[in-house]
Amino acid sequence: MPILSDDEIIRLTKRKQKSAQQKILRFMGIEHRTRPDGSVIVSRSHIEKTLDGDSVNNRIIRRTEPDWSIFNAKTSPK
Repeated sequence: MPILSDDEIIRLTKRKQKSAQQKILRFMGIEHRTRPDGSVIVSRSHIEKTLDGDSVNNRIIRRTEPDWSIFNAKTSPK
């Protein structure tokens, strides 16, 4: 499995600290793993699919709408 080099991960995230790289990768929706020594592993094929637009973004987009039921409830004066 081809993986990105440390330099490529730095170029991708614009971060040198491993914890900052992980934060950026999570934000970007890029799957990654962490080795016991703290180094980050990113699959080259996942990057190509994600950044080239060949796959649908893995983030779930939810539509939120107001709860209109409150206006339908009958209220009685006290």
